[in-house]
Amino acid sequence: MPGHALRSCLLGMRLGKELGLSAAQRSDLYYALLLKDVGCSSNAGRLCQIIGGGDERRVKAGVKLEDWTRPNRPKFSTLRLLWSTVLPQAGPLGRTAGIVRIGLSQHRNNEEMITLRCDRGAHILRKLGLGDAAAEAVRGLDEHWDGSGYPERRGGAAIPVEACILAVAQHLDVFSTECGVEKAMTVLRERSGRWFDPELVRVAEALHNRRTLWTSALPGTPESIVRREAIGLAPETVNQLEAADIDLLCEAFADVVDAKSSFTFRHSLGVTDAANLIAGKLGLKPERAKLVQRAALLHDLGKLRVPNSILDKPGRLDEDEWRVVREHPRLTREILSRIRSFDELAAIAGAHHERLDGSGYPDGLNAASLPLEARIIAVADVYGALAEDRPYRQKMSVDEVIAIMAREVPFKLDPDCYQALVNSLP
Repeated sequence: MPGHALRSCLLGMRLGKELGLSAAQRSDLYYALLLKDVGCSSNAGRLCQIIGGGDERRVKAGVKLEDWTRPNRPKFSTLRLLWSTVLPQAGPLGRTAGIVRIGLSQHRNNEEMITLRCDRGAHILRKLGLGDAAAEAVRGLDEHWDGSGYPERRGGAAIPVEACILAVAQHLDVFSTECGVEKAMTVLRERSGRWFDPELVRVAEALHNRRTLWTSALPGTPESIVRREAIGLAPETVNQLEAADIDLLCEAFADVVDAKSSFTFRHSLGVTDAANLIAGKLGLKPERAKLVQRAALLHDLGKLRVPNSILDKPGRLDEDEWRVVREHPRLTREILSRIRSFDELAAIAGAHHERLDGSGYPDGLNAASLPLEARIIAVADVYGALAEDRPYRQKMSVDEVIAIMAREVPFKLDPDCYQALVNSLP
């Protein structure tokens, strides 16, 4: 949901300030709010399996509007969501059986899905050096005040206050975006004491009544405005990132991308290894080799938008599915371009499916528009994809990969980059 993390950040930080959190707590809260969903990719493949190949993104978006703690009292909207997503290729009887099966195993599935996401999210925050408090806030996002949540069924004061704020901020943005502000506040009150800390609900209502809760955080607010407001709330202790910090960020988000599918496990790291080998053989200057490394780590960031029903599909993709896949490099470029110092990196990472003869995507760039760094990553990406398992085939041997790639040289793949790769392989 575009802008969701930024709007949640504004809402959550206002709740934290009104609640009287210390400066240190607000710092932890800030990063937890922005990164609360960073573990979401880790359960996408499993959720796709549970719903029989349906679009897990629609389920994830829709389930936030449902009270899934009461499976014995399903609402019509819940059943409608399941009917539109479970076993999309099955007939009515098969789909009905699938929904019944999901209902019978709902708590077990919820625990598995949420634990995967929360543990992964907390791990990434710790990897980024953001501390235990921020990590535990992310891990406790789906705990409920009455102890009915996951992953540990903690309740009341056993839940970190930052996690309680994350839960309320997420709810407010999701419901206001889908159903309007008043509905968001109504459901918040209804779930007070069950899902949410009653004191936090009281604080949210007070800010809402004073007309200060939703400033620049209403659905439809231009993202540039929301982003400026969110950045303005950054902790005063923010420091300029060192090169090693940037590398760590790139590695962390490569992990996020690769976790989305078992078939892409370590893909970003594998492409990076191959790109580093090519850059080394070609004698790139250290600063250009570093640019290649970072772009390789982040080249598939846009795949987070592609549903696993497509990524993990065992058969041939249809034209609509290919259209979705072909957009992921453009999204990679758009995301990375938001960081001013990443402009060149964004262009290189977003060109990894372009080809020298103009037959690639998303923009049909040709040799004149593709710098050496982009050509390196294109060759490394093809090598990585062929050398890895895919849902429709097993990985190929090095000899098979090299032979297939040779057919693409020199018209599609750069011959110097290809030869550098061949000369680097054992």
